[in-house]
Amino acid sequence: MLRNFLIYLSKAEWARKLITGWGVARRAASRFVAGDSVDDAIRVVRELSAKGINATLDQLGEHTSTAEEANAAADAIVYDLQAIDRAGVRANMSIKLTQIGMGLDEETCRQNLTRILEQAQKSGNFIRVDMEDTPYTDITLTMYRSMLERGFTSQQIGLVFQAYLFRAEADLRELFHAEARIRLVKGAYNEPPDKAYLKKADTDANYDLLVKMMIDAVLAQERIAVSVDGRTPPLIAVASHDDKRIDFAKKYAERKGLPKEALEFQMLYGIRRDLQEALAQEGYPVRVYVPFGAQWYPYFMRRLAERPANVWFFISNFFRK
Repeated sequence: MLRNFLIYLSKAEWARKLITGWGVARRAASRFVAGDSVDDAIRVVRELSAKGINATLDQLGEHTSTAEEANAAADAIVYDLQAIDRAGVRANMSIKLTQIGMGLDEETCRQNLTRILEQAQKSGNFIRVDMEDTPYTDITLTMYRSMLERGFTSQQIGLVFQAYLFRAEADLRELFHAEARIRLVKGAYNEPPDKAYLKKADTDANYDLLVKMMIDAVLAQERIAVSVDGRTPPLIAVASHDDKRIDFAKKYAERKGLPKEALEFQMLYGIRRDLQEALAQEGYPVRVYVPFGAQWYPYFMRRLAERPANVWFFISNFFRK
């Protein structure tokens, strides 16, 4: 399958060296990546804010190979949080734990995540911890719980759940009753058949089920809306570019009486800008995931894997003079 091949390429060092050497690849990636620096990302955030859209910044990078690299990545994220605070923009941050030491040394990762959250707490900001592939699912959940035990709250830290995983329903039931802020995605990794749905229809059905669960759960709690400064999201974040999934969430929330401000829709930078703006105009909180940084290659390849239209976009740019 094309998707599996592209995910393989996202991890292959030989392919990274080859493709990142093509100037056209970097130009094509610019559709999905804001630039190399946090200043580039903040410029994009200001453009989104003018349209009533909030942002999540992500300094690209994952699977650091040494503790020194992990610590440097955490330093950069702390700096980014400070830059957001100085600029006063409507943005929080998304991070990958393998970027700050998970997979190398659990204690290094824990220390780095702690100081990132301390900066988020100081800045009045929020960190979304991305869910990576299944070898890291349990340790990610353990790390999240350990941060709560250290006194951080869902005002500072949230999680991403992947609807294609069989375990997602049970994990969601366990965490959401405690006002965990969850970003629900379909999933973008190549998982084995004993851990994830392989058919799109099955993933879609599970996605809708999880959306129902989240809406039902939040109706039994305080209906938390997006913060005034746009940094702290509601409890529910529906992250999808799929019109059917979005329509399902909107209709179910309306039928159950969930206010629009308690249901946030999230999308990726460079994809479905028309839909982003339409939802914002309807009165829903909308947040765009804005990646930036030199480590754009794995992210770019996963975007190609997600949608065939992205592959043709890249090919058309490759052959354009």
